[in-house]
Amino acid sequence: MQLSVLDQSVSCAGRDEGHALCDTLALAQDCEALGYARFWVSEHHALPTIVGSAPEILMAAIAARTSRIRVGSAGVMLPHYAALKVAEQFRVLDALAPGRIDLGVGRAPGGDMRTAFALNPNAAHSADDFPQQVLDLQAWTAGQRHQGIAAHPLPAAGAAPPEIWILGSSDYGARLAAHLGLPYAYAYFFMDGQGVEQALGLYRSLYRPSPRHPRPQATICVWALAADTEAEARHQALSRERWRIDRQRGLLGPLQPPDALATRGYAAEEAAAVEAMRARALVGDAGQVADAMRRLARELELDHLVVNTWAHDPAVRRRSYALLAQAFGLPAFRRPDAAAA
Repeated sequence: MQLSVLDQSVSCAGRDEGHALCDTLALAQDCEALGYARFWVSEHHALPTIVGSAPEILMAAIAARTSRIRVGSAGVMLPHYAALKVAEQFRVLDALAPGRIDLGVGRAPGGDMRTAFALNPNAAHSADDFPQQVLDLQAWTAGQRHQGIAAHPLPAAGAAPPEIWILGSSDYGARLAAHLGLPYAYAYFFMDGQGVEQALGLYRSLYRPSPRHPRPQATICVWALAADTEAEARHQALSRERWRIDRQRGLLGPLQPPDALATRGYAAEEAAAVEAMRARALVGDAGQVADAMRRLARELELDHLVVNTWAHDPAVRRRSYALLAQAFGLPAFRRPDAAAA
């Protein structure tokens, strides 16, 4: 089983938002040492919970601090931008970290529509151009002269360009990825897995082989939290539980500390939603979470999972990734600076 990471630079109550970005950089270095295959960062806008708004900038900082792990976007919300500009950004990233760059792209706004119009005045129709934008990206990131234009810097002779992934949580992305012969990542954690079987089934059945990807390549992103004990994991998961309950009422904000939430508890009308959430959650000690992830991977015929973890305390999040790496037997990697020390 190959494991990767999706990090969203989550804001936590009591800390400046900038700390969330610094936590992402530290986590990327940890996850490289632990043996994770990829480290992806997301794009969201005008949300008081998720600080990651510019994945291409964060990726450059991560690539500069790592040497082996693949670094990617999950993803760039392509309708906000001109495809050529995105291609140029990722050609620069690929020149700085050759062979380690993933370009995950999505069609969703990553925020509300008022923000989408602020990013792109043509937002009402820009999503319709998403398939053509992906085709343009494929050509430009590969170093081709496309529409009479090349995206610089050009790749070295024989070098593999950034790997493009289609991201989605519906049938649309699955069909497009299959049609274009591209890897596909399903956002399982968005809707607690609803629709995943249909999306992966469509992707595999409709897949058209491409030169770089002769066979379908799929993964899902799950939310998981492991701790030394099940009780500790469930306690730390209170931060995200409360956030999800509040989000249903339109209340968004930074993650709250679990100690305060444990004292506060839940209102009677919230209990049913909380219990349903817990029944599906990948939360527990390392063995429990790893076993649940393995079962899910077998059911969906996957050999690669992407893990997203929120916790109010960055140390809890790092511990969760370390426990899962150990439970899955990931090949640990010692950075040269660590070896020298």
